[in-house]
Amino acid sequence: MPTASIKTAEGAFTAFFSEDGLARLEFPSNHQSETPEQSAASRTPHLRRWIDQTRKALQQVLAGSKPTVLPPFDLAEGTEFQKAVWLRLCTIPPGQTRTYGQLATALHRPKAARAVGQACGANPIPVLIPCHRVLAAGGALGGFSSGLDWKRKLLAREGAAGQWE
Repeated sequence: MPTASIKTAEGAFTAFFSEDGLARLEFPSNHQSETPEQSAASRTPHLRRWIDQTRKALQQVLAGSKPTVLPPFDLAEGTEFQKAVWLRLCTIPPGQTRTYGQLATALHRPKAARAVGQACGANPIPVLIPCHRVLAAGGALGGFSSGLDWKRKLLAREGAAGQWE
């Protein structure tokens, strides 16, 4: 699977691409091995375009803005329910939040708040599929796959206000 290291002011994210688009995005880590800027497979025009789109979208989200363009997402590894949650997450504007329960209700599964939380935790493309905008009941932060510090940082950059500040 072709990979690219997407350098940002917050560190280098690692992007994994399939034949259908961006399949996974990993946060910067102090323990991460050096990933080449682009693997040899990135010499194909569509992969170069996807890497550029991923870089631009990450920069925009990390600056608190809505991305103007996104690479195609390959969500083939998710269940139908997970895919529905991930696509619904993309409709939450920057600076706004929803609870797991609100998302469950929006998906016509009002008793599935816990399943929504599990789908958020399984999100293969965090930041660009904005699971950080989902809170626990009562506005508590809930969880986040890359840690609550990242979640706080992303929400603060977007101007979301809440009790976690």
